[in-house]
Amino acid sequence: MHRITKLVVVIGLLGAFAETVSAQTADEIVEKSLAAGGGRAALGKLKSRHMTGTVAFSTQVGDLPGTVEMFNESPNKSRTLMKLDLSAAGVGLVSLDQRFNGETGYVLDSLQGNREITGPALDNLKAGSFPTPFLDYKERGGMVELRGKEKVNERDAYVLTYTPKGGTSVRWSIDVESYLPIRSIIKVNVPQLGPNVEQITAFSDYREVDGIKMPFQITNLSVQSFRITVTKVEHNVPIDETMFSKPADGK
Repeated sequence: MHRITKLVVVIGLLGAFAETVSAQTADEIVEKSLAAGGGRAALGKLKSRHMTGTVAFSTQVGDLPGTVEMFNESPNKSRTLMKLDLSAAGVGLVSLDQRFNGETGYVLDSLQGNREITGPALDNLKAGSFPTPFLDYKERGGMVELRGKEKVNERDAYVLTYTPKGGTSVRWSIDVESYLPIRSIIKVNVPQLGPNVEQITAFSDYREVDGIKMPFQITNLSVQSFRITVTKVEHNVPIDETMFSKPADGK
């Protein structure tokens, strides 16, 4: 019996050792995710991006169509321009143009009116990083923590919480097989609903562009659900700096 007890203890220790060896740290998952996305060297060479595609907004009268253009420039400048046909909902043609030049943000909204971006929304834009926050988050004072695993549409995923130096924490789901991001969740402030509304973004249909893995399907699940289908991606293209700022006439 004594030998059997010893054998059971040894087997248990071996199991614990195997579990320790197989466990991964947040940094290891970050590095594997960067490698899966194209690698640090390739990602580090990206200075700008221009994406075009179509967008479908989910409404009670069905999906309503539109077009989308997204501009990014290092380190954190961004612009998203959507043109929507809401005729089926009795609204007509609508344009939504969100701009951020690294310091200030502005929205040109033909439906709800133009407005400055302020408060937590501005902080989150400032905390953004192109092409990915994982590339240099430590240098920028951010932190990434491993929160275990979860299921995302039947796929196993590591859960990483990215907390920037300023702005709101983002919960990332990293596929355990591909190591590519498949979902992000951030709590945003919606004036009509309050400060803790979850904005869920799902990423799928990854394709390689210039050696970089890009999601060609981006689905937003929040107060308003919509799906973006990317049709074209261009890297390191010149972008007029004024495109990120509020127009001089505010229109």
